Amino acid sequence: MEYRKNRNNHVIVCGTIRGEFTLNHETHGEKFYVASIDSKRLSGRVDSIPVMVSERLVDVTEDWGGQTVLIEGDMRSHNSLEHDRNHLHLHVFAKYFAECGAGESDDNEIYLDGYICQDVRYRETPLGREVSDLMLAVNRPYWKSDYIPCICWGRNAMFSASLEKGTHLRVKGRIQSREYHKRISEEEYEQRTAYEVSVSSLEVISDDFAEED
Repeated sequence: MEYRKNRNNHVIVCGTIRGEFTLNHETHGEKFYVASIDSKRLSGRVDSIPVMVSERLVDVTEDWGGQTVLIEGDMRSHNSLEHDRNHLHLHVFAKYFAECGAGESDDNEIYLDGYICQDVRYRETPLGREVSDLMLAVNRPYWKSDYIPCICWGRNAMFSASLEKGTHLRVKGRIQSREYHKRISEEEYEQRTAYEVSVSSLEVISDDFAEED
């Protein structure tokens, strides 16, 4: 079956599979597996991105660990209750999967079309660099939405700081990961990984004149 990309949520990631695929869940007799793909930047830093695949797309019985692959699909989210608080989980849902050659850096691109669903948080780093955080709600078929955190820098941060909830945006960027420590009690911390879209460009869309690409 020919892969048809999602018009408002499209991910292209090339990188190295870390470890093995492990079973995540089963729906209507179809099993879905998860693994991490390490995507290297030009700087040498590596982003570790969670990927979910169907057993009907990939032979998960093969040893994929250490192999370089190309994955296309979309970025999805779901919430779980942890320590009496909602925790947002993100992963790339693979719709195309193939082996590819390794290079100095790996492809890592994401294109989103959605709506700002929380107040934009603007701040400056200790070195004076402008940063803003925004949450983008991206529609999915069957009346579902994915909620994807995005981070903007410099001029994009200054521009997005003035945008209101409900603003329609088109965003291009890359998926990045970062480690942090979550406090779960007065004396206990847990190391976690956060995922977000580092925005390279964004565009405000007028719904009155929006057209399909």
